Parts: sequence; structure tokens; C-alpha cells
Amino acid sequence: MNGTPLISAKNLSVHYGLGLKLFGERQYVRAIENVSLDIPQGSFFGLVGESGSGKTTFGRAILRAAPITKGHINYNDGEVDYDVATIGKVDLKDYRKRSQLIFQDPYAALSPRMTVRDIIAEPLEVMGLTSSRAETDERVREIAAKCRLNLEHLRRFPHAFSGGQRQRISIARALVCQPKFLVADESVAALDVSIQADILNLLKSLTEELGITFLFISHDLSVVAHVCDHVSVMYLGQLVELAPTRKLFAQSLHPYTAALFSAIPSLDPDDHHKAIKLEGEIPSPLSPPSGCRFHTRCSHVQARCQKEKPEWRELDNEHFVACHFAEELNL
Repeated sequence: MNGTPLISAKNLSVHYGLGLKLFGERQYVRAIENVSLDIPQGSFFGLVGESGSGKTTFGRAILRAAPITKGHINYNDGEVDYDVATIGKVDLKDYRKRSQLIFQDPYAALSPRMTVRDIIAEPLEVMGLTSSRAETDERVREIAAKCRLNLEHLRRFPHAFSGGQRQRISIARALVCQPKFLVADESVAALDVSIQADILNLLKSLTEELGITFLFISHDLSVVAHVCDHVSVMYLGQLVELAPTRKLFAQSLHPYTAALFSAIPSLDPDDHHKAIKLEGEIPSPLSPPSGCRFHTRCSHVQARCQKEKPEWRELDNEHFVACHFAEELNL
């Protein structure tokens, strides 16, 4: 992929032990399994998939907010170079300043007992990034203005705001410590369509103005198409396809990606295309299928798919796919 990677994950796995034993062996939820992914510096990178595919776990693992079972996550912004998976406490505190998370629910993410000023200022005070209250207030006012919040808003409590305004407060809180990397986890999913567009345009403008790298996690492909320059598709804890946004939408190479795209509603009343129906539910990460993990729901499945795991390979310039028959399928 073109561009220097800010984040480079290599063979990343996240397993959660259940504490249960079957025939003397402990069971594990394999939320992420051997995922390798580079996120270029300054990009707006999308990650899509069904609920339960591991998107949120991957985003939290990059932030070291989820336990990393194995693998490496290299963070290099030109000033520091960290392996997030093995980072010590001192470096982890510095990494927290450089990478932040925008939560999905703007109503649950903000304390009802704190004013907007105190909510935005909290990261500065906890991390010791300012030396006086005056300096803290200046930083808070500066970032609030960038997020389209005025001085009057800073004196209010969260209950006085709409969902879109609350999400702008959450964005301001994430940006106040001047991070280089942001994970936006379904950050517009709970908002109305018109408010979604406003928040997405704000995030896109902040990316260009502040040079921030975004990992944008979503299940809404129309939203991803609007803001992301690259899109990766995840299924049951593994990547199945990755490409620049336009290339992926123009020609998907994996049957799962094609099924996701077919479910996008069309605004053309004369468009009578039918969505590809995936039979059954997504398998349990407790006991994922052998071979290709998608073979239990794939209409193009062959015997090889059930036994042999597909190789992650580049079929076209910057277009990666994990499918044995990607060249042969007409999707």
C-alpha cells in the first residue's frame, strides 16, 4: 500500500478465555485471528463487516484497550516508534496521548455530572499536558471552536444537547490532547442521517486540517464510501478484502464483500437488483470453521474451501483478497 504506515499490525490475534473447560481444555473466543494490516499516515481508513466480525476488538487492540494474545502492532509517527503489543507503562502513557477513541454512543460516553468544559479538559488534566488552568481553558476553547462548539456550550451539562452536539463534544475530548491517530468506532451509527453527514464532514475536515490518521469502523457502507480512502472488510475475526474505496466499490473480489454491497439500498426506483442472501448466521468465534471461514455461507463454495485456508494476496494494485477463486468469480 502506498504511503508510510502509521500503524502496522502483523499477525495480530485477540483471544478471550471463558474459564470453561471442555474435556480438560479451556475454551477461547477467537475474536481476532492472525490479522495483518497497514494504515497509511494521514489516511481515512475504513473497516467494515457484520456485527460480531471483530471490528471493535481490532480497533481497541490497536489502542491497547483489548488484550493482545499474539502478534505485533507497530506505531511510528516519525517522533516515536513503539511496538504497542509489548509497550511498557511509561511509553504506554505517552502512546495514550498520541492515539484516542471516539465512542459509538454519544449519550453514554459523557458524564452527566460534568460540564462540557470539564469533559473536554479531563484528558489534559489526567495526562498532565498543561501547567495551569488558564492554559487548559485556552486549549479547550481552541478545540471546541474547531468542533463547532461555542463558549456558551462549555458551561452547560450534556443533557442540554442533542445527539449530534454530544458527538461533537466527544470528538473535542478526543482531539484536545492533539493525537496523531483516532479510532472512530461506529461514531455516527446512533445519529440521524442529516446529523451523520455533518459529523462526517467535520471528521474529514479535521483530518485534512490537523493531519490526523483515522480508523473508521462501521457497518454502513454508504457512510464508508463518503469519507474513507481505503476500505478493509472483516469476517469472523479475519480480513477477507482490502482496496482503495473506489476500486472496492467498482469491483469486489470476495463473495462476502459482494453480499454486503448488494444489501445497500438504491435510490433509483427503476433499479430492481436483488440482495445476495447469506444463508445461516455468522459462525461462533468459539469454534470457527476450518479452511475459509466464510465457506459455511458462501454460494460459490468448493471442496478446497472447506479444508484449506485461503492465502491473503494482492491480485491488483493495492487490491488484496483472501479467496481461492477470486480470479474466476464474476461478482
